[in-house]
Amino acid sequence: MAKRPQLTGRAAILAVVVCAIAMSLAYPVREYVAQRRQIAQLEQQQTQALRQLQKLEERRKQLEDPEYIKRQAKERLHYCEPGAKCFVVLDASNGKSQAKQGSKQAAKPPWYLTLWQSVEAADSGRGAVQAGTPGQTAEE
Repeated sequence: MAKRPQLTGRAAILAVVVCAIAMSLAYPVREYVAQRRQIAQLEQQQTQALRQLQKLEERRKQLEDPEYIKRQAKERLHYCEPGAKCFVVLDASNGKSQAKQGSKQAAKPPWYLTLWQSVEAADSGRGAVQAGTPGQTAEE
């Protein structure tokens, strides 16, 4: 009796057909998964955009309200309506605490002085300028 081969011609053809089908389906399935992921990201972006739009709509409604505008002008710009007596009350405790803090720390020079000193330091090749002492570098 002759031995039958383990892989017959029909089995080989069937294996090739199954592989071809699997290969032809791999790309569409991958694209489907990628598109679903992209759809989820776009839905999330849409939700964020809608939230932002809602916030902007609320802000627009606030800015259309004349009472809100008046209140903001009074609070932020210290505007006073014609004929009204307006007062700005300064808290005395804040002035004292600022004075105490000023005595503990050395006064910082103005920004333009610090900028100019850093330009001079860079020009002469010296180190960085310290904020507390004008004209003095970090290396000194």
